[in-house]
Amino acid sequence: MFVSSCKKKLKFLKVAKATMSMDFLEEKIKVDESLTLKVTTLVIVKKSNEVSLMKIPRLYSQNDMKLEERGVGFQLVSTQLDPRTMKPKVSKECVKNWSKCATRKANSLDYFSFEVELVIDADFGEPGAILVRNNDNKELYVETISLDGFFHFACNSWIQPPHISKEQRIFFSNKAYLPSQTPKGLKYLRATELENKRGDGSGHRLPSDRIYDYDTYNDLGNPDKGVEYARPTLGGEPNPHPRRCRTGRPSTIANVNNEARGNMMIFSTYVPRDEVIEGTRRNDILKGIWKGILRNIPPLVATLNNGNAFPRDFDEITNLYRNTSQVEKSFNKNSLLKFLDIRGSIEDFFKFETPKNLSWNATSYTQDHELGRQTLAGMNPVSIEKLKVYPPVSKLDPTVYGQQESALKEEHIICNLNGMSIQEALDANKLFILDYHDIYLPFLERINAQENRKSYATRTIFFLTTMGTLKPIAIELSLPPIDTHIPSKQVLTPPVDATTNWLWKLGKAHVCSNDNGVHQLVHHWLRIHACMEPFIIATHRHLSSMHPIFKLLSLHMKHALAVNTTARESLICVEGIIESSFSPGKYSTEMISAAYRDWWRFDLEALPADLIRRGMADPDETKPHGLRLLIEDYPYANDGLLIWSAIEELVHTYVNHYYPDEDNVISDTELQSWYSEAINVGHADIREATWWPKLNSPDKLAEILTILIWTASAQHAALNFGQYHYGGYVPNRPPLMKKLIPQQYDNEYATFMADPQGYFLESLPNLFESTKYMAVVDIISAHSHEEEYLGEIYKHMVARRNVDPKLRNRCGAGVPPYELLIPTSKPGVTGRGVPNSTTM
Repeated sequence: MFVSSCKKKLKFLKVAKATMSMDFLEEKIKVDESLTLKVTTLVIVKKSNEVSLMKIPRLYSQNDMKLEERGVGFQLVSTQLDPRTMKPKVSKECVKNWSKCATRKANSLDYFSFEVELVIDADFGEPGAILVRNNDNKELYVETISLDGFFHFACNSWIQPPHISKEQRIFFSNKAYLPSQTPKGLKYLRATELENKRGDGSGHRLPSDRIYDYDTYNDLGNPDKGVEYARPTLGGEPNPHPRRCRTGRPSTIANVNNEARGNMMIFSTYVPRDEVIEGTRRNDILKGIWKGILRNIPPLVATLNNGNAFPRDFDEITNLYRNTSQVEKSFNKNSLLKFLDIRGSIEDFFKFETPKNLSWNATSYTQDHELGRQTLAGMNPVSIEKLKVYPPVSKLDPTVYGQQESALKEEHIICNLNGMSIQEALDANKLFILDYHDIYLPFLERINAQENRKSYATRTIFFLTTMGTLKPIAIELSLPPIDTHIPSKQVLTPPVDATTNWLWKLGKAHVCSNDNGVHQLVHHWLRIHACMEPFIIATHRHLSSMHPIFKLLSLHMKHALAVNTTARESLICVEGIIESSFSPGKYSTEMISAAYRDWWRFDLEALPADLIRRGMADPDETKPHGLRLLIEDYPYANDGLLIWSAIEELVHTYVNHYYPDEDNVISDTELQSWYSEAINVGHADIREATWWPKLNSPDKLAEILTILIWTASAQHAALNFGQYHYGGYVPNRPPLMKKLIPQQYDNEYATFMADPQGYFLESLPNLFESTKYMAVVDIISAHSHEEEYLGEIYKHMVARRNVDPKLRNRCGAGVPPYELLIPTSKPGVTGRGVPNSTTM
């Protein structure tokens, strides 16, 4: 039974005063000759022993508290109103000094459990909430509270000590209620809890806060360090961008519109307290950072000794990886390891794991079919499009950028169409394109003016072979017109001799560098991390933890705000990894903004809609998932549609349970406020777009939620967890290029002809730049030991596909299987696994 014991009493219950204006907790409640019941409550908590919060002036002295009031206070709230006062029924507050009676939780060093007895009126009714007050001098994490095993409260939150916050925390039972269904006894608490999380939009956010609000990305630069360290604000004109979580830090001295960056040696940038990454997950990240530091030591020493320290041959690059058969060889070639007499197992500390793509086939990056395969089954399988017209046509404004006629002609591709005419190949869906012309061209003049940065606006044409693989047949390389006597465009075709072989390799390297940049800036950062953040903020501000949609989304929001904050601190900021490692350099964020303004659409983030937009699929209700793929062996799409359909089915069932008709959706005030604010505030720069789905029916709600869950889980997994295995070998996916392709009239053409391999290697990042980039993608490609996965969805079907010899894009000699969308994984850099949320 819920009740453990009872006894008669006549008494007045003096309820402890809360910090919020909850008047019903301050009144004396007369219980006249009625039964009182003792409820046994099991509480699981964790002590604070990791995160050091900023020193904050105490609101009042801990010494002012009576000794018996130390510990944790608990007060139960009923779903019912007291008919005499018409206010919620509450229990007497019970204060427990848990440290004297707690038991360490099994298999855990940090978690403890203890019991509390709460006294309630016999006609108390169903418990709906519990109020918790932390009277100790340290913050306390409350994981769960259970009442006699029947009523459960999933708290999962840090509660601050009274010198930081006198707030009495509200936790609702696990039962879900729409706003209109909220029991009368919980209505006030439901509204109060949302108000607490919204804040008032002012003040400097403290690490102990749990307030969610919006701001622009006005903290990416550091103008106080010098004008060259200033960066444009993302969000608003002229650089539209989704909003971030507000921190309220003071402005810079040089520009009052920029927020000053925090001193990372003192404290990290604010994220709401319960969003902070800690525990095993935090330790896993720190281990990855230290491994990266160790692995960067030999290339750093070489760079300090030899200037740029470009690799002299490809062996110097492969010697960065562990290979037991070459230990002695690498020992003899690496001066630092030789000087320190480091070899064998100790040497492994200074070496990277061999990427799967390299271990399967060490020379695959040079092969044309591998470039085609990776557009369908690599770390960026979402850029490839069906070619609809030849030559391709630019969408750039000719009044701004001039006429952008393609240099591609019939003679460039006709001999590679298996006897077809160009129109026949187009009609037969045989031609595809990686088109990075319009995203790069507006920025090329500034990109190429940077030191050691050289890029083109590229277009790559592929032909679909009879085996279902893609073969590159032409690469167009465009530059801004500078000299009327020098062509600004050139076209490369598959090689016919030694010279054209090296030119073709250089052309493919530039294509892969652009592909890497668009993958990281647009598909990964913008489409997933940045565009999801406003929805996460709005969820906490407008959906009560009792709301069924909050309960559905909560698993898919974990860690995302903390990960995005880390990205602002070290990836997309001035001198961050993106600026220092990728070709666009300091103009990367402006490219992100352009893609958001000109290309991103929420309604097309659904996997089927995205495939149709890119011409990779046609609607066909007779086919599985209602689509006919134009390339049948498209591993990302094949596996992704399995997961998409599973998510879609689950979400539709869930939504229809709570929303049987349109009126329930339209009348849900929390739901409508959530969606409206996510668009009008979180995506304010494009709020007027007509393509936003209307939230006016259960089907539309299910569509919106499916997109959000797909984006946070499977889409992120497909784009993130393959980065090391596909990009960890820099010649395969160079993040930047340092040289243009030499023309006969160039001074460097003679150098290229004399040593084409040396020219190629000097076009890549040097060894230290390479290992710095490799260390980062190694860290962000890793799964934590605490990872929570989507489930065992279609795991065996994916495994069967990976051994089907007819599927040549995922099976064959030297072809790695496509595992990025296998739902589960071991910890570490595995190249597989679909976590519930954006965890990296």
